[in-house]
Amino acid sequence: MQPFVLYNSEQRKKVEFVPRQEGHIDIYVCGMTVYDYCHIGHARVMVAFDLITRFLRSQGWKIRYIRNITDIDDKIIQRANENGETITELTDRFIRAMNEDAAQLGCLPPDQAPRATEYIGQMQNLIGNLVEKGTAYPAKNGDVYFEVEKFAKYGRLSGRKLEDMQAGASERVDVEVEKKHPFDFVLWKHARENEPFWASPWGNGRPGWHIECSAMSTCCLGNHFDIHGGGSDLLFPHHENEIAQSEAATGEQYVNYWMHVGFINVDGEKMSKSLGNFFTIREVMQKFHPEVIRYFIVSSHYRSPVNFSDVALKEAKTALSRFYHSFKAYQQAYGEKTVETLDETLVERFNQAMRDDFNTAEALAVLFEVNKELNRAVKDQHAEQATVYYSTLRHLTNILSLVQHNVDDFLKSDIGQEASGLTETEIEDFIQLRQNAKKAKEFAKADEIRQSLLDRGVVLEDTRQGTIWRRAD
Repeated sequence: MQPFVLYNSEQRKKVEFVPRQEGHIDIYVCGMTVYDYCHIGHARVMVAFDLITRFLRSQGWKIRYIRNITDIDDKIIQRANENGETITELTDRFIRAMNEDAAQLGCLPPDQAPRATEYIGQMQNLIGNLVEKGTAYPAKNGDVYFEVEKFAKYGRLSGRKLEDMQAGASERVDVEVEKKHPFDFVLWKHARENEPFWASPWGNGRPGWHIECSAMSTCCLGNHFDIHGGGSDLLFPHHENEIAQSEAATGEQYVNYWMHVGFINVDGEKMSKSLGNFFTIREVMQKFHPEVIRYFIVSSHYRSPVNFSDVALKEAKTALSRFYHSFKAYQQAYGEKTVETLDETLVERFNQAMRDDFNTAEALAVLFEVNKELNRAVKDQHAEQATVYYSTLRHLTNILSLVQHNVDDFLKSDIGQEASGLTETEIEDFIQLRQNAKKAKEFAKADEIRQSLLDRGVVLEDTRQGTIWRRAD
């Protein structure tokens, strides 16, 4: 286990990670609100923390990775009512879909995936603790609020100050007259008509959003743990509020390191349903192979904003295909032979990049260097060198969960190429027609068949073993 650095959002700089327990890292990530299919922004959070946990485990760290599920909130209630189904029917369906999408993207499941509705009692205990300590107060209507002015360090994560935020805030408070301060946030919501509720000391109701994560994280990992992560959009107010209510309740530091994943923009604009540029993972997977989507996400540093577009995904497909082409060339020459001896210099350069705040862009540059050496060794028929480079590339791509599919299946995948209208059987029939034309010395006809297939997105390659084909990159 080598030391590594990460960017701590609270300190606003990269710092060396120091575990609370030697060799162990506890990670909690804010997961999805399951009222719809996951979108491409969710995919980035899933993939980012999947590759972080995969790399750390490859380095010998023992990881406990928790990603929660919000299965009760206003949007869930509204969608269930619109569909004429129960909350559980709705959330169960979209949890299944979320897990399917994550698996398609090459993500391992978290060690635990707590659901908010399973922790209502723990949330009530936490709220009761805050009320007893005087940092939360029940309002007349049955809501319970956290009193931000009672927490002196409020704003330390986001860098905001209450006095600065108060300017203009009064306009948003007129319908919430029960609050003592505009930024007091709800811990418990009183029951409204046709909404699910739980009995509590403050009357029937349900938890506020922020209290969910404090209860689930501390129940799963303890009052004080190593890393808390999520999307950049959660830094304020969600994570700021988590800190306030957790530390006010326990008197302990809540989290040592905060990690936030950058935004995904679509053609230069923030992804939004109102702008019509909102895409679910499933919609994107209809046009691009899931591993292409993963590569697109991995190719950028997790903190950087990225621009999502068809052009960017096509470039990702081309780049990823280079590894598959190299694997195919090696396998044709030497089969699946691997060795335990790797190129340790290249492996260490990869590890150094990843130990520097999980710099996947730099890590991929090392992979392309290995790929180049692999191609050279195969071309020069240096079997021993080729096997070392192949084994090295296999090892490193496995850590990133890339190049995980059968080579031919990936290169022949017709995802997003429905316009060609050609099945594998039809392509093989055309190849046979071309072979027949070549045997009959009808070379012009053979060239026409080759060009016709290329025009329809199918590339032919003549090898010693015969003609092989793949979809165009």
